[in-house]
Amino acid sequence: MFVMRQTHYAKWAFAFLLLVLISNLLVYRSPISSTVIPEDSFWLVAGSLVDFGLVVPLLVLLSFRINAKQLLAVIAAGLIAARFIIPALYFEPFAPIFYIGLAIEMLVLAAELALLGLLLIHISKIRRSMLKQSGSPLFALFPAVHENVKPNPLIHIVLSEALAFYYAFCTWKKQPPEDPASITLHKNTSSIAFNIMLIHAIVIETIGIHWWLHDKSALLSIVLLILNVYSVIYFIGDIQATRLNPLTIKDGNFHVSLGLNKRISAPLESIRAVRWGAKPEANALAFVAKDFEEPEPQVVIDFNMPQQAVLFFGKTQPVSQIALKVDDPEKLRRLLDGAK
Repeated sequence: MFVMRQTHYAKWAFAFLLLVLISNLLVYRSPISSTVIPEDSFWLVAGSLVDFGLVVPLLVLLSFRINAKQLLAVIAAGLIAARFIIPALYFEPFAPIFYIGLAIEMLVLAAELALLGLLLIHISKIRRSMLKQSGSPLFALFPAVHENVKPNPLIHIVLSEALAFYYAFCTWKKQPPEDPASITLHKNTSSIAFNIMLIHAIVIETIGIHWWLHDKSALLSIVLLILNVYSVIYFIGDIQATRLNPLTIKDGNFHVSLGLNKRISAPLESIRAVRWGAKPEANALAFVAKDFEEPEPQVVIDFNMPQQAVLFFGKTQPVSQIALKVDDPEKLRRLLDGAK
């Protein structure tokens, strides 16, 4: 997963990246192609290959935060994309470059699959680490994995999907914790009703469109069916994760989540200020359940230093401020005051 660099130069680099890609598409795949491509196209195609194999990766590196392996994957993807953008007639003298790009991409893919294999090898250790933490899998899984396997975007995606399927299929007999250290965020809102409505809409849409589309394109109808089934599973998992993971303050730590999409854990000593009724900053991470009317946060919590939040598909983000709306604000006030 690429994260945009927060610099003025990154925006310019991204603009040039789009310019390079669009200009090559216009040269080879537009009505003007026949007029701009010369009879001796060797040097034109060579220049395009420099664009895809060198210029595009450098602009991606300037635009996004990527590591060496991701940069190598971008170079390989550029060389492979060149084969499909440049017509075969012009690309023929450079055919080996396509296979070089394909070989590099296969090596990168093999490295990623090796990481997944390493994850499977350490499953027993990961389970023991989770049991030691004695917390919700939503908060315990990532730290347990990081104790045994180096953090990686692909692993984060796989873990996020595992959590979605776990909460969708393996938590129906579990009851939400009700103890003095827990506070729900969703009971006074329509958050769960929202998700149930979405599930009903997806099911109805699947029944109606799938049969109509099947006669037009069987492959497209199957792809749409798979995506819709996955969406239903995800929303069910999100409902269960919301129910079973209230905000908790215990053992000197602060845990808060909102379904599968966002969560954060932080030591209480990292809290710099608790401001009731304050307006959050634009970059604050909001834990405010969906409702039919736009809800307002009740409290803003500032941290001494940025804390790592986990977002959609396991993406991590440093957060200096969060905004909350809970079902029992007085209880939260007592818990926060008692933790000082």
